[in-house]
Amino acid sequence: MRFTCLQENLSRGLALVGRAVATRTTLPITQNVLIETDQGRLKLSATNLELAVTTWVGGEVQEEGSVTIPARLLTDFVNSLPADRVEMETTGRPLGVRFKCGRFQANINGTAAEEFPPIPTVEEGMTARVEPHVLRTAIGRVAFAAATEEARPVLTGVKVEIAGQQFTLAGADGFRLAVFKGSLLEPAPEDTEAIVPARTLLEMQRLLADQDEPVEIVITPSRSQLLVHIKNIEVVSQLVQGTFPNYAQLIPQSANTTAVMNLNEFTRAARAASIFARDGGGIIRLQMVPGSDGMRGKMVVTSSAEETGDNTGEIDANVEGAEAKIAFSSRYLTEVLGNLDGESIALETTTPSSPGVVKPLGGEDYVHVVMPMFVQW
Repeated sequence: MRFTCLQENLSRGLALVGRAVATRTTLPITQNVLIETDQGRLKLSATNLELAVTTWVGGEVQEEGSVTIPARLLTDFVNSLPADRVEMETTGRPLGVRFKCGRFQANINGTAAEEFPPIPTVEEGMTARVEPHVLRTAIGRVAFAAATEEARPVLTGVKVEIAGQQFTLAGADGFRLAVFKGSLLEPAPEDTEAIVPARTLLEMQRLLADQDEPVEIVITPSRSQLLVHIKNIEVVSQLVQGTFPNYAQLIPQSANTTAVMNLNEFTRAARAASIFARDGGGIIRLQMVPGSDGMRGKMVVTSSAEETGDNTGEIDANVEGAEAKIAFSSRYLTEVLGNLDGESIALETTTPSSPGVVKPLGGEDYVHVVMPMFVQW
């Protein structure tokens, strides 16, 4: 194999596939990146056996070929090179690649491409197309709510439902639930659902950062694999098998008290309270007080720790219904607020022991349910 390309293009390609390189593995070759020529371009692939990422780098092919070499060593070396043309040529004994860029050169030993795990391919399945910024927003609102512990594997995934021209993402870890509804570019040919690993979605979110072309999502008929096609990038992921909880039953349909407040002010108050909550069981207490005599109501945010001290913050709020109190985990509250945007949000509560509901004001596309902490008031 002989190939020439720009250093910045090769560096960008290695950064894209690097997210799928295995870190801790019993199969050392998955710590390598597969390099091969493909229709006049350089094809880079990496896999950790659950997720595979492939991208293409433009350049000039002088001789076809393929090889696999250690990803971290290659990435670090390429990133250290000047912004110039990089020449690559495979060597026979030992098998590897000789690199030359300006006045720099290196030989990196590798392994035969035949020993690299096959990159999964998805030949058929249900295909849906969505705008990248819509999918990026959906992932940001939901994926963080999925479980990280493997005790219940199904909760480490995000439920994806596609019906007509709408898609729904739902993530839950047993203490909170996040649901986002978005629109597809055109109606899907058939309704389907699958459970996608949250880790896969978070990697997709990073890959979508600078994309502006529609994203193509393919789910195999057996619901065992997911293919995401972005410009010059393909992501193939194994899907989580199992039955996701009926999340619709977990969303409260009514509330005794609703407080509407500025998102930035509420976030600032919650973050300040979380500092004291670190040593106080991670608890933030919220008190919603309706206004009287034409005055606006308020939200009182408090936290305390016996050895550290306490904190109280007040922000203006339009409170409908009776005065209410509820306590949340500081982590869960600050995480949902940190993943929202817009000017105002609504917090709906029923009793101190019932789930609270957070919604962006004026939008029906997102709902976040948080289980309360049980405290003495």
